[in-house]
Amino acid sequence: MDELIKQVSTKAGITEAQARIAVDTVVEYAKAKLPPALASQVDGVISGKTDLNGLGGLGGMLGGLFGQK
Repeated sequence: MDELIKQVSTKAGITEAQARIAVDTVVEYAKAKLPPALASQVDGVISGKTDLNGLGGLGGMLGGLFGQK
């Protein structure tokens, strides 16, 4: 998640502390909108600990959303 925070900080021209708040807000919003089974996977996707291949096509979409290929 640190890489995402650095990218947000750089692109938005804000401090990393502000970027962390922004990223945390977006992640919590996304988790609230997803079905519970998927919401529980978001933190793993962001940290790179969740294997996106096991999530099918949705895994690819989530990975793209959070900067993974």
